[in-house]
Amino acid sequence: MAYWHISAWTKWMFPTVRWDFRSAGKKLYLTFDDGPTPGVTEEVLNILDRYKAKATFFCLGRNAERHPEIYQLIQERGHSVGNHTYSHLKGWKTSSELYYKDIELAAQNIKSGLFRPPYGQIKPSQAKYLSGKYKIILWEVMSHDYEWRVSEKKSLQSVLKYSREGSIIVFHDSVKAWPKLQTILPRVIEHFSEKGFKFDAIV
Repeated sequence: MAYWHISAWTKWMFPTVRWDFRSAGKKLYLTFDDGPTPGVTEEVLNILDRYKAKATFFCLGRNAERHPEIYQLIQERGHSVGNHTYSHLKGWKTSSELYYKDIELAAQNIKSGLFRPPYGQIKPSQAKYLSGKYKIILWEVMSHDYEWRVSEKKSLQSVLKYSREGSIIVFHDSVKAWPKLQTILPRVIEHFSEKGFKFDAIV
């Protein structure tokens, strides 16, 4: 089952995590996970430039290490970056000691005070510990752009339906997501721009 948006109950369970920026007014926060990915991240940056939209890229440490020029380009284009672990570990299934080491390994290449757990999986104890070092950023709306069982139409419709003032929206700058993302992303930006929304990076 695809979960498109986060419930109020889930938000209440994790008070140290940021799910949205409701007080920010008429803004949306586009985020991209799992890059930088050659041939994809650059195209995402070009789309964002076309609409003068800013975003936040939660990078894997191993990808930032392999592609430092793309990682640097993200920042040169005026976007923010965040730590997404080094090797995409699941917090629920990983010992906290190993989890923290993987995050710190990523931090050698990703200089940021932002952190997003892969899959959104993080134990309450891990969230409490990491909140002393990072702003933990999850999301309110998931695009499922990476999921082959979710159609492009369904992905777009769901993002448009559930996004509202201050929403953090998740996309992926990955090879798997790109076939849908290249169509969905411009339409999302155009739709909300026409309604007077701005797109900001998370800092």
